[in-house]
Amino acid sequence: MVHLAETPTLAAAGGDTVLPPFTPGVIFTEIHLGSLIALFLLVAAALYGYGVHRLRQRGDKWPVGRTVAFVVGGLGSIAAVAVTGIEAYDTTLLSVHMVQHMVLSMVGPIFLALGAPVTLALRTLPVASRKKLLAVLHSRVARVLTFPLVAFGIFVANPFVLYFTDLYRQTLLHSWLHEFIHVHFIVTGCLFFWPLLGLDPLPNRWPYPGRALLMVLSVPFHTVLGLTIMQSKTLLAGDYYPSLGLSWTDPVSDQVTAGGILWAGGEIVSVTMLGILVMQWIRQSEREARRIDRALDRQEAEEAAEAAKATEQAGPDAAKITNGAPADTGGPGSVTS
Repeated sequence: MVHLAETPTLAAAGGDTVLPPFTPGVIFTEIHLGSLIALFLLVAAALYGYGVHRLRQRGDKWPVGRTVAFVVGGLGSIAAVAVTGIEAYDTTLLSVHMVQHMVLSMVGPIFLALGAPVTLALRTLPVASRKKLLAVLHSRVARVLTFPLVAFGIFVANPFVLYFTDLYRQTLLHSWLHEFIHVHFIVTGCLFFWPLLGLDPLPNRWPYPGRALLMVLSVPFHTVLGLTIMQSKTLLAGDYYPSLGLSWTDPVSDQVTAGGILWAGGEIVSVTMLGILVMQWIRQSEREARRIDRALDRQEAEEAAEAAKATEQAGPDAAKITNGAPADTGGPGSVTS
C-alpha cells in the first residue's frame, strides 16, 4: 500500500481519509520546514548574509543585485516549491511535481549563479580557507564536472533516466529517495548553469559564443521530453497515481498537463537565460572596449612623456633644430651670399 506522508488530509463523511483538491491557497497554508532542503536554505542564506556583512564592516561594497538574485531569486524560488504546498502535493499530482522539477533544476540554479557566492566567499574567507576553496575549484573532479559538455550531458540525460525508468516510481514510494532527487536537481542545475551564466572564477569557462550555442542546444531536449510525456499512452510511475483513488483529478489529463509544463517552461526559461547570456556578452564587450581605450590612452601618454623627456635632455640646440632654426647662424667658416 502506498503511504502519502507529508500530504494534507481531510476526513471524509464515511470515515475514510482522502486528499482535498489542490488549490492555490494550499501553497501558503501547507508549510513544511523539517526537510533537508529547508535546512540548506537557512544555512545558505545565513552564510551569504554574513559574508555581505563582513564586506560592509571593512568598507567594501557588494552589489545589491547579487544579493537579491541569490537570496530572493535563488533560495526564494527553491523555498517556494520545496517547503510549501507544492512540496505537499508533489507526490500526488505529476503536474505539481513538474513545476517543482523546473524550478529546482533551472530557475533556482540560474539565480544562485548570478549571486556569485564563490566570489563572495573568496573575498571574505581567511587566507588558508581561501586557498582550500581555490584548490577544490581547480581540482580534477571540479574540472571534469564543470566542463560544459559533461555538465550538459548530465543535465539533459537526468530527466530521461528519471521518468522513463522505475526510478521515478521509487521516488514516490520512498521519502529519502524523493528528497535526494530534489537535491540532485539543484546540484545538476548548478553544474550546468554556473559555468554558462555564473560570475564566479570557475575552470572550463567557455567564450560567450560557445555558451550561447550550448544553451540553444538544450532547448530541443525539453521539447522532446515534454511532448513525449504528453503523448505517452503509459502513465509515469505505472499504477501509482490511479491507486490514490482521487476523484477530483484524472491521472491521464494531469500527465498531459505535466508534459505541457515541461515543454513550455523549458523553452521560456531557456530563452530567458539566453537573453541574460547575451546581456552579459554585451557588457563584457563594453568592458573590454573600455579597457582597450584606457590602455591606448596610457600608451599615448607614456609616449608623449618620453618624447618630452628626450627633447629636454637634448638641450636648447636640439630644440632649435626641431623647430626648424639652424644651430650655427654665423662664424668664421660660414658662407654668406
